[in-house]
Amino acid sequence: MADSFLSDKSAKVFVAGHRGLVGSAIVRRLRHLGFANLVLRTHAELDLTRQSDVEAFFATEKPRFVILAAAKVGGIHANSTYPADFISINLQIQTNVIDSAYKHGVKKLIFLGSSCIYPKFAPQPIPEDALLTAPLEPTNEWYAIAKIAGIKMCQAYRIQYVWDAISGMPTNLYGPCDNFHPENSHVLPALMRRFHEAKVNGAKEVVVWGTGSPLREFLHVDDLADAVVFLMEKYSGLSHVNVGSGKEVTIKELAELVKEVVGFEGELVWNSSKPDGTPRKLMDSSKLAGLGWTPKISLRDGLRDTYQWYLENVKQ
Repeated sequence: MADSFLSDKSAKVFVAGHRGLVGSAIVRRLRHLGFANLVLRTHAELDLTRQSDVEAFFATEKPRFVILAAAKVGGIHANSTYPADFISINLQIQTNVIDSAYKHGVKKLIFLGSSCIYPKFAPQPIPEDALLTAPLEPTNEWYAIAKIAGIKMCQAYRIQYVWDAISGMPTNLYGPCDNFHPENSHVLPALMRRFHEAKVNGAKEVVVWGTGSPLREFLHVDDLADAVVFLMEKYSGLSHVNVGSGKEVTIKELAELVKEVVGFEGELVWNSSKPDGTPRKLMDSSKLAGLGWTPKISLRDGLRDTYQWYLENVKQ
């Protein structure tokens, strides 16, 4: 591949959303690989929802590659409270970046979404072709519909303009730069924070909602970053590609592992009167495995790495 992604480390690469969990991991990976010309903009420097600003940015910078990891994200409460924000902001970001990238000669773009694009009662493990086969989970359908539109936009530009736009859909992610907010973080960082605070405060027990029986899949964000580089180098298909670890863990096993990594010595108590949520959520990542990519970071090692980052970066 004389003109491949990895063959020209001096090419301009625009990483949209470089301060987030995903974007920051992609920047770390690209810098490690020797990419010397990353184009990065904070929200204050470039508001991706403003079409004229995005057009002007692409006209001036003319990046060769684009990795679209910018999005408005949040948990169930945020999605339920601000549905207009989740659909409008994400549609604007995607539309502006994808369209401007095409118009200004970007060679290749990857759009990143989320496993929430799939129906609430999708088959398990969830294959790529489960998309649009049944209703979505109502609590985050606004975000999911925006992400589905992003996938379809990449496909439409590929069909009409023969332009190399691809999409990757990651599973549940964790790692450095995650959101450890007490109210609106996801299950893994929420558990880590609670066990840490219990350890610091000398608490006797930590109570966790549910029975601990639901099965979930987790992927370290550095593995995702590696997969993004792999897809930019190796994949140019019409379909989106699932990016998962392929390994399931019960919430109980996860909680026990986080407890061990944090070093909390007290009891772990399950409040089984509280809801468990979906019993199983696993992505079928066999397509990506068939292309030759597999994750490298074990859950235990990834949790250690994440806890170290938490200790060094989150205000106690």
